[in-house]
Amino acid sequence: MAQRPRPVRGATENPLSSRFNLPARAADGDWLDAREAVDGAPPRLRTSVTVEHPRTIITRNQSPDIPFDRSINPYRGCEHGCIYCFARPSHAFHDLSPGLDFESKLFAKPDAATLLRAELGKRGYACAPIALGTNTDPYQPIERDWRITRAVLEVLAACRHPFTITTKSDRVLRDLDLIAPMAADGLAAVALSITTLDAKTAMTLEPRAPTPQRRLAAVRALAEAGVPTYVSIAPVIPAITDHELEAILSAAAGAGARGAFYLPVRLPWEVAPLFKAWLAEHFPDRAGKVMAIIQSLRDGRDNDPDFFSRMRGSGAWAGLLRTRFGIACRKLGLGNARITLRTDLFRPPAGPQGELF
Repeated sequence: MAQRPRPVRGATENPLSSRFNLPARAADGDWLDAREAVDGAPPRLRTSVTVEHPRTIITRNQSPDIPFDRSINPYRGCEHGCIYCFARPSHAFHDLSPGLDFESKLFAKPDAATLLRAELGKRGYACAPIALGTNTDPYQPIERDWRITRAVLEVLAACRHPFTITTKSDRVLRDLDLIAPMAADGLAAVALSITTLDAKTAMTLEPRAPTPQRRLAAVRALAEAGVPTYVSIAPVIPAITDHELEAILSAAAGAGARGAFYLPVRLPWEVAPLFKAWLAEHFPDRAGKVMAIIQSLRDGRDNDPDFFSRMRGSGAWAGLLRTRFGIACRKLGLGNARITLRTDLFRPPAGPQGELF
């Protein structure tokens, strides 16, 4: 049997959202039918990057079920193309599709480090850990050239400001020279997201993210460098990846992870129809079963937006998942993912001349 080619993108379609009362647009059906005959095959979808100049860079939240109150996202959109990404709906606000546009029409914030320095220097700033990678991945492929995440880490390191990183990329190892010394002082921790160990599943689920084995290698390298490292099994997808839960935890423990956490798949807003279309394309034999279990987790809906239950799910399947996770972690000696970092070492930028920089 021939090996299936690696998918170019994650989403199988590019629908626009009407949630913000934007005008609906649809291509003419007759033209679509004759498009390839007249114009030939469409060109390969290319990634574009638009520079964004926000006024602030620290995003704050008051969600009671999230263990941090501030975060930084150097990019909007994410080229990794994970079909389940709960950040996809944010592209609708820009009159772009949460589908293919989200993974190919990206926004970069090159002023992030400058903005961060100014915000950390404001009178009355109270230090608390800043989370990177909470919406889109700070180490997605364009970080190789833009290096915005590294510039942010340089500011945090100079100010001795605590931070956490969540990523699917082994590119995080590039910045080990900044992360490891901060971790040695109790100022940094990293979580690698590993949703499957199967390379073929990863090809469709997270088409442009590094392979699971590369991520596990990154866990090992971080742990060996003394960085508190955790594995995020987020999301767990019923009937597609849930059977791998114990195997992922075992691999994480073997690589030196300190702890782990998991989240059942969430399908907010436009993610639900995109996920269903992806199921129909890649797993037609079990699409109905997958959605039935998801709905059993979400009180009969595709998504449960309520605090706390949105992170855990409810019902028998959610209970079984919690039990399996708990038993496996105890057997493997994995701790929980409660990360405690120091805040007493923080040194704000010293005045307009920025003496720390």
